[in-house]
Amino acid sequence: MSTSPADHAAVDPAIAARLPELREQYAALQARDLSLDLTRGKPSAEQLDLSEPLLALPGEGRHTSAAGTDVRNYGGLDGLPELREIFAELLGVPVDQLLAQDNASLRLMYDSVVQAMLFGVPGGEGPWSQQGEITFVCPVPGYDRHFAICEELGIRMVTVPMTPEGPDVDAVAELVAHDPSVKGMWAVPTYANPDGSVITEDVARRLVSMPTAAPDFRIFWDNAYAVHHLTEHETPTADAIGLAAEAGDPDRVLMFASTSKVTFAGAGVSFFASSPANVAWFKQHLAFRSIGPDKVNQLRHAAFFGDADGVRAHMAKHREILAPKFRAVVEILTDRLGDTGVATWTEPAGGYFVSVDVVPGTASRVVQLAQEAGIKLTPAGATFPYGEDPRNANIRLAPSMPPLEEVRVAMDGVATCMLLAAAEAASA
Repeated sequence: MSTSPADHAAVDPAIAARLPELREQYAALQARDLSLDLTRGKPSAEQLDLSEPLLALPGEGRHTSAAGTDVRNYGGLDGLPELREIFAELLGVPVDQLLAQDNASLRLMYDSVVQAMLFGVPGGEGPWSQQGEITFVCPVPGYDRHFAICEELGIRMVTVPMTPEGPDVDAVAELVAHDPSVKGMWAVPTYANPDGSVITEDVARRLVSMPTAAPDFRIFWDNAYAVHHLTEHETPTADAIGLAAEAGDPDRVLMFASTSKVTFAGAGVSFFASSPANVAWFKQHLAFRSIGPDKVNQLRHAAFFGDADGVRAHMAKHREILAPKFRAVVEILTDRLGDTGVATWTEPAGGYFVSVDVVPGTASRVVQLAQEAGIKLTPAGATFPYGEDPRNANIRLAPSMPPLEEVRVAMDGVATCMLLAAAEAASA
């Protein structure tokens, strides 16, 4: 996986001389009147079709859980035990420390931050909102919806760079050691959005054991892509909750996951896992918002999968659809950009995105050129807090939703836009 950002000084000087040729290529691209979209990591219709049998479940007359609970009624704040058992194995957490909830893990993340702001967290000194400015550490490039939660709630964001092994742990340790306003950190441990990085066990161990000025520091461990492998090798996720307990700070990690890109994106199941104290804290406040999750949907998911191996087999079908699209992205970028120095890109082993760094100062121009040629890309800067990439270099590509042939057409067009933007910059 390539992770080095493109360096303007390393761009092939001949790119400037290609400006007339590239303008002709771009005009031809515009003339095709395309309407293509690589903006968000949505499952394709073909992937969603894999879960079509869910709509016939749990089956006529079947409305009781394994424990005999009528799933049509109120109650069961923890979620169905049979579904929690399946995902406890996949997520590597004790089943009694895992809650199964409704469709959106993003809502669980938002609720967790709001609850901390309003009420504080176990081991803390009261509501975060009453302690002055609150700061979160945000690895970049990162997930725009994490940043949006912080921005909505007035939480200051400070950035640290991502590496192939996860966040720059030395930079994180320096930030949290001396500033008690640093209460939280976002982390996507496996196949991070957007660069596909995987937090190693050594990095995870340091993150959960590093000294912090805030006694109630929390890592928001968004395990969104734990089972979303693009190769036959299933990269394991570091056991952050277990490592935190070993380090003597069991409450440090809050884990989130969901089936949003496993079954139906709008009708899946979400999960929250943490220490016993954090789970009790979350449930205490959850009880005022809900009388229980959609247990009918949880029962149909448990019946559909059967067990953890059923999830793995289902995800292998996803891989057959997704892997060719990701290969196409890398192949086209390699073929079109080669050794020009115009861009570097990741080659993820899982997840939903390819991260590209173009010539500094040109990412917004690339996105504009693509837009004007009928190819929608995620806005430049979206992978940084406040939408501000200081180098104006990073672009997130999401090839999952369009058919393979559309991915190829879109990526060939995007490569033209990257080359043209670099040639314009070199000629300025």
